[in-house]
Amino acid sequence: MTEEEIELFNDSLERCTAKPDFLDHFYRMFISSSAEVAQKFEHTDFKRQKIVLRTSLYMMMLAAMGKSEANVYLEHIAEIHSRQVRDIRPGLYDLWLDCLVRTVEKFDPTFSANTERAWRDMMMPGIEIMKSRY
Repeated sequence: MTEEEIELFNDSLERCTAKPDFLDHFYRMFISSSAEVAQKFEHTDFKRQKIVLRTSLYMMMLAAMGKSEANVYLEHIAEIHSRQVRDIRPGLYDLWLDCLVRTVEKFDPTFSANTERAWRDMMMPGIEIMKSRY
């Protein structure tokens, strides 16, 4: 990823997370997207979950920048999401990303095709780790 793409993503992330409803909206959209997703979140502590997601978004950015400590974090999250623990099948990550990008589109007033591409490109290395550890 180029510095411009990283800056575009980071600026968009900052605009979105500055709005208190951003993560709540994302989870409402994601959970309503599939009965399977809804079932996976039945007993979730969303206060904690939103902290984890926010941290993960920044870690995915750091991983895309080549920071090894971010990869260690993502490997840990991938283990938790693996078949042996939470059993989050790989196809759900595509749905997750689509819901995330649609939420960004709603919350980032400067959203554009470039913003969408930056989000998708930034999330893909982390998603690939998650899928490969299933």
